[in-house]
Amino acid sequence: MANVTETIAIERELVIAASPETVWEFLVDPAKANVWMGKESWSEPKVGGTYRVEVIPGHIARGEYLELDAPRRLVHTWGWEGENPVPPGSTTIEYELTPEGDGTRLRFVHSGLPSEESKASHTHGWDHYFERLTVAAAGGDAGPDPWLTGDMS
Repeated sequence: MANVTETIAIERELVIAASPETVWEFLVDPAKANVWMGKESWSEPKVGGTYRVEVIPGHIARGEYLELDAPRRLVHTWGWEGENPVPPGSTTIEYELTPEGDGTRLRFVHSGLPSEESKASHTHGWDHYFERLTVAAAGGDAGPDPWLTGDMS
């Protein structure tokens, strides 16, 4: 009998009032990524390339790009620098972008999380940032991220 390991994952689907090409840029361009998530980003969007984002002060996520099929599919690893139960490279994030009317359906999966606690924490974060992405990619002003000033509610 095969050994089956249960994967803890977060799945989200959202529709963004922007083209897949526009949404793609908000995922891979550091200047655009900073509009919706993070204080400072660095990105080398190619297979094997790395990215690093200071999501909130003192909390830096890092990973490696595994698949880039612009503007349809993006896969990269994810994890946190420093002492953390989710170290860099330990989880995987997949974005699928599909045209829907004048916008884009974004399907997101963050898999390989080590515990229900890490899933809850990351779910809270992704939900916060996806609200900001939806506004920013559609050409709106997501405004300053309250999490950058310490308001984590």
